[in-house]
Amino acid sequence: MTAFIIANMAPIMFVSLVVVLLLGYPAAFSLGAVGLFFAVIGVELGQFHPDFLQALPERVYGVMNNDTLLAIPFFTFMGLVLERSGMAEDLLDTIGQLFGTIRGGLAYAVIFVGALLAATTGVVAASVISMGLISLPIMLRYGYDRRVASGVIAASGTLAQIIPPSLVLIVMADQLGKSVGDMYEGAFIPGLVLAGLYALYAFLVSMIFPKAAPGLPKEAIGFREDDGGRGLVSLGMLFLASCVFGWFMMRNSETHGADYVVLSMFYGIVFAFAVAVVNWLIDKLTGFRFLSKMAQQTTFVMVPPLFLIFLVLGTIFIGIATPTEGGAMGAAGALLLGAAKRRLSWDLIRQATESTAKLSAFVVFILVGARVFSLTFYGVNGHVWVEHLLTSLPGGQVGFLIFVNALVFVLAFFLDFFELAFIVIPLLGPAAEHLGIDLIWFGVILGVNMQTSFMHPPFGFALFYLRSVAPKERYTDRLTGKRMDPVTTGQIYWGAVPFVVIQIIMVGLVIAFPAMVMHYKGVQSNIDPNTIKIEVPQIELPPLDLGPPQK
Repeated sequence: MTAFIIANMAPIMFVSLVVVLLLGYPAAFSLGAVGLFFAVIGVELGQFHPDFLQALPERVYGVMNNDTLLAIPFFTFMGLVLERSGMAEDLLDTIGQLFGTIRGGLAYAVIFVGALLAATTGVVAASVISMGLISLPIMLRYGYDRRVASGVIAASGTLAQIIPPSLVLIVMADQLGKSVGDMYEGAFIPGLVLAGLYALYAFLVSMIFPKAAPGLPKEAIGFREDDGGRGLVSLGMLFLASCVFGWFMMRNSETHGADYVVLSMFYGIVFAFAVAVVNWLIDKLTGFRFLSKMAQQTTFVMVPPLFLIFLVLGTIFIGIATPTEGGAMGAAGALLLGAAKRRLSWDLIRQATESTAKLSAFVVFILVGARVFSLTFYGVNGHVWVEHLLTSLPGGQVGFLIFVNALVFVLAFFLDFFELAFIVIPLLGPAAEHLGIDLIWFGVILGVNMQTSFMHPPFGFALFYLRSVAPKERYTDRLTGKRMDPVTTGQIYWGAVPFVVIQIIMVGLVIAFPAMVMHYKGVQSNIDPNTIKIEVPQIELPPLDLGPPQK
């Protein structure tokens, strides 16, 4: 029996951890307890030296000394301040007005704002709760199907999981030993494509089931001109001029991929903001406007979050700042934005700081527990066991990716993304590297997959966040005075199912089209290194005069 335990210590440890987690114990303490328990068993069985655990303090100190993880509290604080500053409310109101008359317009607005909030806050809870409080009553007021409305809001909030500056991408990069900046750049395009797939689903729903996603009535649309027009032509011209200006400024640039997009966007928003300010000044001084009300309002609402995106992601992508420094600038920018909106208060800062401290402590405790578990697991050659198990799967790289994604998808029913990142990723990374898989590509694939952990019925956290703010009982709509039915838990769950399917499709797209991620490596050189010749010119030196011979 002793010989069997010693020979199979690694799989016994892994199964024991799964059982303890399924019993409902916190992940941090489960990891630490299982690691210490099997370390004691290993010492008693003579598998470890009695001083084996003396390496533990150094590992724990390594967690505290990890500069990469400093970005987590910065981005968390930034997201919480922005969530309370009213930015989401302004965006949803304006963009909802912009898309309102189109069938399914509110759904498009929620997806668009969800992507913007994801690129500024990076916190799923803040995005889902904000949009649930603001847009869900409006969608129900104008006849949206409760399943469609719930699914769109929950799914759009989870875009903060994959669109930089996502917290899980920071942890993923740390666990895979890769640059956070490269992970952000690799995830940028897949995040936008996923938002596009959400919008495509909303379009199909509005076409097939028109009553499930109606447009807003004309009387509900504001920002009209004196002649009753909406001023969309003016907005379209400003958008086109901003795009042309951004292209003009970047025409000779050698940047590519996400760098090019972010820098072009920066020049475009600076141009649009300058035009809107000039229009506002002329209107105040002379009463003449060359921009419509809708164009001016949209510009003033869109510029702050877009500028914040550049301040955080742009500086990281072009190499001016590290992710930690970008997070610090984002936190400072969020405070300035809150102050500019006159919504910054001591109570807001205190609440954001407390929530940031709780989340940061949660992450550190899980990481410390993971270090305790991994010390023992690596001591019994568990990493070798896992690597041999995964690399021996049929199908090579494709077979490995299919199996790993199926495993992560199932585990996401029971574990949240932090637990998956700290427990599973360190075991999968070495096997992926052994098979020649690019770890940034692998990390983005798993990031999209782990996003489903927020949407899985019945344990998805995004569903819980939405459930906490959705009406549980019949209520009276404050605008129309009508009695409205509540949103049931079953409707929230059924609304999430199509978006889980979309996320699975997105995993397949990232696997099938790795160029969506691999652009982070830059433009490859067309020069063959074997054809390079280095010729060293011959230099004739004058003869050395040593003087007369010595006697």
